[in-house]
Amino acid sequence: MIKHIYDTRVYYADTDAYGVVWHGAYIRWLEKGRVELCDMLGLDLVSMKNNDVLIPVTNMNIRYKASAKLDDRIIVESWVEKCNGLTVTFKQAVKSKDTGKLFVEAAFDCVAVTNDGKLYRRMPQELIEKFEKGVLCPATV
Repeated sequence: MIKHIYDTRVYYADTDAYGVVWHGAYIRWLEKGRVELCDMLGLDLVSMKNNDVLIPVTNMNIRYKASAKLDDRIIVESWVEKCNGLTVTFKQAVKSKDTGKLFVEAAFDCVAVTNDGKLYRRMPQELIEKFEKGVLCPATV
């Protein structure tokens, strides 16, 4: 499997009044991880849009395990769990860079649609091949 990992710091803008990460901040970090993973797999989302292919999220499952706090260093891990030709499932984790403590685990399902929102009955073959490559290849960073 190909895994994308990036690290960042928790800033004031990511937290609530108590210095705890606001739940929506995790969604931003997870989106960044999925986009950068797609880039690693050779899928440029702007070029895909220009070729009438979008991959919107159709389902997200986020489990909050613990709270990250102001100034924590975190890592976001993203990988493709499966691709069945209709949907692709991304798995992700947000952890403490210092201790490895798990803050969030998530799964996102995406499908391929046209710019007009029409569902592809089967993802374009190029997407299937690149997502399957992400599932089958040895882990890299």
